[in-house]
Amino acid sequence: MIARPTGLSYIYNMQKSTLHQKIVQTAGGLFYTNGYSSTGVNEIISKCGIAKATLYSHFRSKEDICIAYLTQRHEDFLESLRGYVSRRKKGKNQLLGIFDYLTDLYREGDFYGCWALRVLGELSPKQKRILSTIQKQKKELLIFLAEVVSDNIINGSKAEIEKISGGIYLLYDSAITESHLFKNDWPIYTAKSLAPKLFVGAQLSNS
Repeated sequence: MIARPTGLSYIYNMQKSTLHQKIVQTAGGLFYTNGYSSTGVNEIISKCGIAKATLYSHFRSKEDICIAYLTQRHEDFLESLRGYVSRRKKGKNQLLGIFDYLTDLYREGDFYGCWALRVLGELSPKQKRILSTIQKQKKELLIFLAEVVSDNIINGSKAEIEKISGGIYLLYDSAITESHLFKNDWPIYTAKSLAPKLFVGAQLSNS
C-alpha cells in the first residue's frame, strides 16, 4: 500500500503544486500575448509575485517553463476538442467539428493564433527541446484527426484516412494562423467550406 502524505507534508506539497501551476499559467499568458522572446524571467517573477530563487526551485530555465506551458495547453486543448467533437452528430458534423471549435475559440477574444506556432516562430536553431515538443503535439493532433476520420468514413482505406485527416489538419493550421493575421474569422469559414471536398464520394457514418 502506498503511503499518502499527511499533515504539514501534504499542505506543503499542495502549496508547491499550486505555485507550480501559477508560474506555468502566468508565464503562458505572457508567452501567448507578448511572445516567448519578449517575455523575460524577471517579468514572470514580477507577475507571480515570487522570489527568483522560488521560481528556480520549480524550473531550471525559461525553456522548461515554456515546455510545461505548451504541454498543459496542448493537453487541455485536445481534451476539450475531443469532447466537443464527440458530442456532435456523426458524419460530416464530426469531420468538420474542429473548424466550429476554432470559431468558438476565436470568438472568446484575446486570440493570438496557435500557441505552439506562436512560440515556434521565435525559436533559435539551438532550442531543439521546444521544437521537439511542438512536433510531438502536432503529430498527436494528426492522430486524433485520423481517429475522427476513421470513425466517420465507412470502410476507408489507410491511405484515404491519412489523406483526409492530413488535409483537415493543414486547413485547420492555416485557418488558425490566418484568422489571427487578419483579425477576422473568414479564414476559418473558408477552410470549413473547403474541407468537404476532401471526403467527396466517401460513405459517411450517420449513426
